[in-house]
Amino acid sequence: QVQLVESGGGLVQPGGSLRLSCVASGLRSDFHTVGWFRQAPGKEREGVAVIDSSGGSTNYRFSVKDRFTISRDNAKNTIYLQMSNLKPGDTAVYYCAVGWNDYLTIWDQEEFKFWGQGTQVTVSS
Repeated sequence: QVQLVESGGGLVQPGGSLRLSCVASGLRSDFHTVGWFRQAPGKEREGVAVIDSSGGSTNYRFSVKDRFTISRDNAKNTIYLQMSNLKPGDTAVYYCAVGWNDYLTIWDQEEFKFWGQGTQVTVSS
């Protein structure tokens, strides 16, 4: 029914860039906050960035602030994460998720109800 499909991951050198995409299908037209989360091997999943329904409000994890940009194209039901100046510490599986509450932050991952399958990002020389 509801499906979120991430793409755009891969292997990149430190300092490089990647753009992740998440195409949503089967969602209600009034879906609200969309977030990107990541999980490295042996680590807890952590919030990376969130964006509200209009795209007017964003929230970023401190470690990615000024390097990552979350955006959305509601007409295309697509969410993006532009990642620049990537570091080895950014290596993780990246997931997109959607919540119906329009006031969510990266610390509210339990409130994100639908999740994609993840896409691997590896930052290594």
